[in-house]
Amino acid sequence: MRLLRNSLIALLALALIALVAFWAIAPGVVERSKNTVGDGGPYPVSDAAAALHATLTVGDLHADPLLWARDLSIRGARGQVDVPRLQEGNVALQVFTAVTKSPAGQNYDENTAEALDNITLLAFGQRWPIATWTSLLARAQYQAEKLHRVEEDSNGRFKIIKTRADLDAVLEARANGENITGGILGIEGAHPLEGDIANLDHIVASGYRLVALQHFFDNALGGSLHGTSDQGLTEFGREVVREVVARDLVLDIAHSSHQVAEDVLAMTDIPLVVSHTGIQAHCDVKRNYPDALMKRIAETGGVIGMGYWDEVTCGDSTPAGIATMIKTAIGVVGEDHVALGSDFDGSVGTEFDTSELASLTHALIEVGLSETQIRKVMGENMVRVLRARLK
Repeated sequence: MRLLRNSLIALLALALIALVAFWAIAPGVVERSKNTVGDGGPYPVSDAAAALHATLTVGDLHADPLLWARDLSIRGARGQVDVPRLQEGNVALQVFTAVTKSPAGQNYDENTAEALDNITLLAFGQRWPIATWTSLLARAQYQAEKLHRVEEDSNGRFKIIKTRADLDAVLEARANGENITGGILGIEGAHPLEGDIANLDHIVASGYRLVALQHFFDNALGGSLHGTSDQGLTEFGREVVREVVARDLVLDIAHSSHQVAEDVLAMTDIPLVVSHTGIQAHCDVKRNYPDALMKRIAETGGVIGMGYWDEVTCGDSTPAGIATMIKTAIGVVGEDHVALGSDFDGSVGTEFDTSELASLTHALIEVGLSETQIRKVMGENMVRVLRARLK
């Protein structure tokens, strides 16, 4: 009996050691494999490009660093975004998006909502609060809390933007020479609502101001671009859209099915956002909406965020490749409707991180964009939409 008891104790000790090792090592290993930065840099930045970049209001509509086990208040050794690197890249405004569910085997063609959820294991592996292991709402609330802690620890270098007054305060501080970056919270897919419109109160109370309707699977609001149904908005989805409009939130239709996009266009009169994507005229893949649909989204006064990863750029995600895509997008939807939407830290490999954004300014000069066009694309178009929606 004593031998059996000692054996059980030894097994429990080994299991505990294995669990501690998993918690200590696995999150970093996973992120290093997901959010890689290529070794092709440093990319060229002319003196003229550096001088121009220092005067830009740079904004990025989509990044996912809240998903990972990193302190965003310090410069990280992995991933693509944190506050120090945002400031090195002269980024004024960054949308931080909460990913709350992601299907195993995730792909751009077809995913089912019933697939094993990757974020459950990630939440456990990164020692998120127990409530987040089963609740998508709790996952969104926890990620918002993480960003609020970054704000608290930033010594005034970082501020979460919830209102138009917050936005103007950050931009005014920067104009006066202060080294400050503004963050906007967004949800990637409205499944944290868990089918209950009352949960939008909790989302807003947590600081979220950008709402994307779908992610990689169909949800209670309607079809995903990567789901199984190709359906439009459900009645619940229509209710959510009406509430997003009424509450002066930013509505993002990235990852939504074509029919959801059509339904949203038919029932709203606000500037819409496609936060992170490419343009089919440059890269004809399913992940990028058809050009005709993009034009109609632009006609709302909205913006299309250009991504930095291979699947939307058709393999050239260097600064030069992204600049070429941006120039093509301007030709399709106009210079007032193209913005940046990196998808940094979104389980995508990129060729540079946010600290190196001056290289994109250089590349935009090289492809022939004017200073006015560069200013608009790099952030002024995003600012216009935020000012139109935030109250």
